[in-house]
Amino acid sequence: MGLSDIAAGVEVVDEQRDRGVASVDRTGDDLAGRLEPYGEDLPCSPAEAATLVETYAGGTSVGEAARAAGLSPTDGAKALHLFGESVSPVGPMGREIVADWLDGRLGRSEAVQLAGVSEREFALAAYVESHEPIEGAREAVEGALAPGGDAAVEKRDALGETMSDVGELR
Repeated sequence: MGLSDIAAGVEVVDEQRDRGVASVDRTGDDLAGRLEPYGEDLPCSPAEAATLVETYAGGTSVGEAARAAGLSPTDGAKALHLFGESVSPVGPMGREIVADWLDGRLGRSEAVQLAGVSEREFALAAYVESHEPIEGAREAVEGALAPGGDAAVEKRDALGETMSDVGELR
């Protein structure tokens, strides 16, 4: 296959198609407001969930973020799971053990022992396995949880003067 075969069908035009700029503007609605429609399905209030998500996105652990929101670490982990975050305290084999317990194939004490976790961790794993993330809730928090999201932008802005520019690398 030669270069002419690869370039077959390629054409040069004088003007570009204007496709516009894709944007999402959520500046008028704070995170707690975006979480309001999901309030009944959450283990906490939308305001607590917003604090949890913002603190967690800032780089703290699930437990620290939950405490900052006034929640127990387990309730914080449950809320983050409902937003689509991976918070299960067990790995793939542990998930199978929890599923076997949920299906009645194992007793609880045997399942906890086989999973190799504490009672609290097993309860969280059972919650994660038995509850799907809330439809649409991931989109409500995506700006805050995404890499480069709200918290990351604030941190980058605060540290802006300490960061070097590409031109300064010479």
